[in-house]
Amino acid sequence: MNKIYLAGIGFRPLDNGAKKVVLNSRIILASNRLFEVFKGYDEFEKVRDRIVVINNINEMVGFISSNLPSRTITLLASGDPLFFGIGRKLIAEFGKDRVEIFPDLSSIQVAFSRIKELWDDALFISLHGGATAAKSRGMGAVIEDIPELLEKHPKIAILTDKENNPAAIARGVLDAFPIAHLVSLSMHVCERLGYPDEKITEGTVEDIAEMSFSAPNVVIIQRAGCGTQIIDTHHPESETCAFDSDSPFGLRDDEIQHEKGMITKDEIRAVTIHKLRLPQKGIFWDIGAGSGAISIEAARLSPRLSVFAIERDEAQIAHIRENSTRFNLPNVEIIQGEAPEAVKGLPPP
Repeated sequence: MNKIYLAGIGFRPLDNGAKKVVLNSRIILASNRLFEVFKGYDEFEKVRDRIVVINNINEMVGFISSNLPSRTITLLASGDPLFFGIGRKLIAEFGKDRVEIFPDLSSIQVAFSRIKELWDDALFISLHGGATAAKSRGMGAVIEDIPELLEKHPKIAILTDKENNPAAIARGVLDAFPIAHLVSLSMHVCERLGYPDEKITEGTVEDIAEMSFSAPNVVIIQRAGCGTQIIDTHHPESETCAFDSDSPFGLRDDEIQHEKGMITKDEIRAVTIHKLRLPQKGIFWDIGAGSGAISIEAARLSPRLSVFAIERDEAQIAHIRENSTRFNLPNVEIIQGEAPEAVKGLPPP
């Protein structure tokens, strides 16, 4: 039974297994881009007359179906073929028994190594293939999903394409979040990884929205306070990240800075937040905010909500400021004063 061999390329020389199948295959399939990449490999000149260039995935599958009964075929793939790659489609079409895979590094793995950040706590999505989930290789993600995903995950790594490019992604985030929240976000764009003109750009969401980038590229969006950390394995609870996705609601009283006894108790906070049924995006006034317990819970639960904590007492304002900083809540704005004068000029809730 002839097999399809998937050889990942882009970052490292072929290993012995991949080299053997490439040299022995009667047909080697590649897209135009990977044909150009493969020119830099030692094996290229030995097999160049056996390389068939096909760019359309469906045409490539059809070609394999027609030729596989009589020939062994190797397909050159980008990075790791099973990481948002063509491996998924070939296994679905031909079955696991007919497909052998020799992966290279994934572009996302390389991107995280370039910016020197951990990646085991990141969410990976692909926007490659089109503006809708149906077109994006069935991965079920679109740009409009990213703001909600950022509320749940400290880092998101995104495979892009020409339409779903870094600037378009940044504009989608800008449209969804209040300006105050954006200061906690940073973006990296890793362009043309593995090429001689590889480039890494770090910037704010506003910066990236106004820039253009070369393809292919990887985007990494990260919340402040969620970078590389050294974890105490004896006290894993010491690992913290703003907007902890595992517990966005339900702080203990001792986690909130306050004057002794002067705090809205946790059970009252729970009922209050439940009754408010806060939207994900909008305006919230907390009049007489005290230590800011309600404001903090609301801001953590709905990061796109603009929270105005209105308080007249300077000592309490200091607590609100400390709590906002501790939990990295740029969507909390402190208004010192007494209602109704203090709320004049504020956007209506």
